[in-house]
Amino acid sequence: MRIAEVNRKTAETDISLKLCLDGGECKVDTGVGFLDHMLELFARHGRFGLELTCNGDLRVDAHHTTEDIAICLGTAFRKAAGDCRGIRRYGDIILPMDESLILCAVDFGGRAYLGFDLPVRAKKVGDFDTELVEEFMRAFVSNAAVNIHLRKLAGTNTHHIIEGAFKALSRCLSAALSVDPAAAGEIPSTKGVL
Repeated sequence: MRIAEVNRKTAETDISLKLCLDGGECKVDTGVGFLDHMLELFARHGRFGLELTCNGDLRVDAHHTTEDIAICLGTAFRKAAGDCRGIRRYGDIILPMDESLILCAVDFGGRAYLGFDLPVRAKKVGDFDTELVEEFMRAFVSNAAVNIHLRKLAGTNTHHIIEGAFKALSRCLSAALSVDPAAAGEIPSTKGVL
């Protein structure tokens, strides 16, 4: 099983995270209801095991909590993938979520890049600042060393657009990290390393 544990403690957050790429339970407690919801559906739709607790400086806002969780999650994905031997490397989807339609493409190829075009109408969903979605994605990309393009093709409801993005990303990561039987354990790159 491809598993990674990450612990990170700063003056702003204290995070404990365990990720299994091949399934398992999901227990998430970030102190931010909407973020918990996004991470729970992320784990479910990607079929990842995820155990996560975060004590953050929520008296300020959810920025540090959101960004630091993404740092830890990205780090865990990179660690759990190891040398990436035998993975498919790429994943893509066009995912409907009610009236919204989200395009996502992933290359788990060792180079960080975020193409982010996910405009939303509302500045908040519940108490969650919607601008933190891009902060989450940027921190995740940088620490997972992954190339992600996320684009809204349609949609008006902010909750649906963001939820569609998290679902699409998890499905793409699951596809990219799935084992390709035809690859015979090879690194999916002409360089021989990812």
